Amino acid sequence: MLRIEIKEGENIERAIKRYKRKHRNVKVMQTLRENQYFTKPSVKNRRQMQKASYIQGLRDKENA
Repeated sequence: MLRIEIKEGENIERAIKRYKRKHRNVKVMQTLRENQYFTKPSVKNRRQMQKASYIQGLRDKENA
């Protein structure tokens, strides 16, 4: 459970923004969506390899 301490005199909008940032960083919704259905380990590994090669390609373009 995430807790956000609201400081005295702090704007509520700012506190909500901090909560959203923490929620996104913890990846609660992403893990819930991933666990809705089973994916084979081979599929997970394939996606991970595709993502890594995509990122490597972006870095290669940036350096060239």
